[in-house]
Amino acid sequence: MGLFDKLTGEFIDIIEWTDNTNDTIVYRFPRYQNEIKMGAKLTVRESQSAVFINEGKMADVFKPGMYELSTQNMPIMTTLRGWKYGFNSPFKAEVYFVNTKQFVDQKWGTQSPITVDDERFGMIELRMRGTYAFRVMDAAKFLKEVSGTDGSFTTEEVAGQLRSLIISKFSDAVAEGNIPVEKFAANLDELAKIGMDRLNTDFTEYGLTITKFLVENVSMPDELKKEIFEYSRLNKIDMQKLAQMKAAKSIEKAAENQGTMGGGMGMGMGFGMANMMTGMFGQNMMQNQQQQNQSNQTAPPPIPHDVQYYVAVNGQQTGPFNTQSLMQLKQAGQFQPNTLVWKQGMTAWLQASQIPELASVFTSVPPPIPPVA
Repeated sequence: MGLFDKLTGEFIDIIEWTDNTNDTIVYRFPRYQNEIKMGAKLTVRESQSAVFINEGKMADVFKPGMYELSTQNMPIMTTLRGWKYGFNSPFKAEVYFVNTKQFVDQKWGTQSPITVDDERFGMIELRMRGTYAFRVMDAAKFLKEVSGTDGSFTTEEVAGQLRSLIISKFSDAVAEGNIPVEKFAANLDELAKIGMDRLNTDFTEYGLTITKFLVENVSMPDELKKEIFEYSRLNKIDMQKLAQMKAAKSIEKAAENQGTMGGGMGMGMGFGMANMMTGMFGQNMMQNQQQQNQSNQTAPPPIPHDVQYYVAVNGQQTGPFNTQSLMQLKQAGQFQPNTLVWKQGMTAWLQASQIPELASVFTSVPPPIPPVA
């Protein structure tokens, strides 16, 4: 037996992994042909989990700590291999260390535009990009669903799969959100929250969780931007003033064209028309304002509405009733000073006697019945 054969035949009695990279998610402990000695030392550092695989089947998972391997702390392995209590012989198993730290500054972006159906602008195409951070929350599930038997699994290997999932789910979340497309740029944080909530629902299936999700940029076609700017201005500018401004600009442009073709006379005529139209618009605005002021001065005030009250009867809410209806309830014996009532603006139910407006209900009593002659 050569020296190499002798060394590889020795038992493994120390199992650990010190990560010297920034992108390794899964590392398979190099067992080769060696056997793990019962009683071997297993060291699982912070931000790690160790998963034992027995003949292709998931066995025990160890959290951070130092362990002396035995049948007591490997219950699943003991069951799979049919060990009896006190088994003390070497055994073969694959050991995978899973890095559970945060993997930050992961990039995502839409290589091709995503299509969103907006109720105001119709079908539009958007491009988005940003960053995210994730970590492994369930080491066994991640091995089973994502990395498999890869002995050294890195963020680069999973990045494409995660980006595809992010773009697909985030696109659905954006389409179902209530943020108008013209407000995307001003609501990147809210977009990010919508995306993060939706993504974590699906990432859980892979044993992962998104710890941070940022939307850094939303871009759209230039013609859509122009339409959105026009739409936003229409919401803020007085329509009459907008019409005046556009009319004045068109007249000035016509005057410039006339001046170019017919000399100063055309230019003067154009400016004259502009001044005349501007004066007409100004006069119309003054007339409209005067009519509005007269209407405000001559219009009568709104008719006051009778206050509506809700009444608690036998523990049930009834109503609403106006004051006249409450008087009828009182005469029928169904409305008393200690009856609980509520109206709009009150913070809690109160007894009727505590509400000054209802005093007339209890003071309005019929006169005595005249004696019979």
